[in-house]
Amino acid sequence: MWQRVRSEWPLVVAVLAAIAGFGLEHTWLNAGRLVTSIITVLLVVIIVAAAMRVSTHAEKLAEKVGDPYGTMILTLSAVLVEVLILVIMIHNEASPTLGRDTVYSAVMLDINGIIGLSALLGGFRHGEQPYNDDSSRSYVVMIMTAMGISMLLPAVIPAHDSVVFSCFDIVAMLVLYSVFLRMQTGPHSYFFSFNYPDKRKKKVKKAQNAIATTSLAQASSQQAPSSTPSNTDESITGESNAGEEAHHEAPTSVLWSVVVLVVGVILTGILAEVMSSGMNTSLKGLPVPPMMVAIVVALISASPEILTALRAALANRMQSVINIALGATLSTVVLTIPVIEVIGLYQGQRVNMALDPVQTVMLSLTLIIAAINLNDGETNAIEGMTHFVLFATFVALSILGV
Repeated sequence: MWQRVRSEWPLVVAVLAAIAGFGLEHTWLNAGRLVTSIITVLLVVIIVAAAMRVSTHAEKLAEKVGDPYGTMILTLSAVLVEVLILVIMIHNEASPTLGRDTVYSAVMLDINGIIGLSALLGGFRHGEQPYNDDSSRSYVVMIMTAMGISMLLPAVIPAHDSVVFSCFDIVAMLVLYSVFLRMQTGPHSYFFSFNYPDKRKKKVKKAQNAIATTSLAQASSQQAPSSTPSNTDESITGESNAGEEAHHEAPTSVLWSVVVLVVGVILTGILAEVMSSGMNTSLKGLPVPPMMVAIVVALISASPEILTALRAALANRMQSVINIALGATLSTVVLTIPVIEVIGLYQGQRVNMALDPVQTVMLSLTLIIAAINLNDGETNAIEGMTHFVLFATFVALSILGV
């Protein structure tokens, strides 16, 4: 037990930071801009570390259930962290565009950042990397539909009809995602999986080795019958004990991962509350573009996904990259936007989800290029570079405040 707790040291640090942050909040918020900024940056680092532990345990659960359920666990855990941070920051700052800018930043980061960098690095190492193009086409068309309804149409909806349209959008997104989940986990689950040739070869070789070992064991038992019973009994007993141990350890492992997931998400929310106060104090009066705050929120939630996707790309598992990046994008749009709009309607606040002209151009370019690049079942370094250049453009425009 103690060893498990030690392995979760980022969460232990997060607990201590949460206690110190709340207990000494008045002191460090009034200690000057420099001290407040340093502590805020440390809080961001601690939140990222906690989010990574959440992602690690989500990844362990994902390995047990396999795709597409595994990808759903990974993406939904990241989206839950993002929604929690976003809700807290909107509550503290009451910004009408923070939700829009965060969702937009997350889409740019997931599609152009994660897919771009993964395809670029993976392409340099492995050349063309195959995946199931049914998954990419399904994801892209769903993302186009969701973002078109939620973030492009609001720009032309009259102000007096905005509340009615928000209610429609909430229902439409939930229905859209419900049907998608039904297809992803039911009739079309094979769209989101891919049988890697190298894995099939390893399985065949492993099966052949097992057959050869069994044949040798049978031959040995025929040659030495006197010593076989004790060995066999011992083997059976050992296997039985091992099976019982695995049977007892597996549920504990799953339970531990679930507990860490829940604790990590709660800690992330608590730390986000403290970080939000520090960020507001640090940035007050400074000419910092509002988009930079949204990028920080998107980066916190996406940081575990970035590392997972890069590891998958370098291991020549592009299907995992596609599922993670596009699955996170779709989940962010169809789950985060309804939550933001519900909060706005409940509090009577104006929530602006309509993209501005620059964001509309960047989003259109991203979705068009993604529809072209992710249509043939293979990625390469050239396709990765196109998305990564778009991501670099997004960062440059955000820094310029355009």
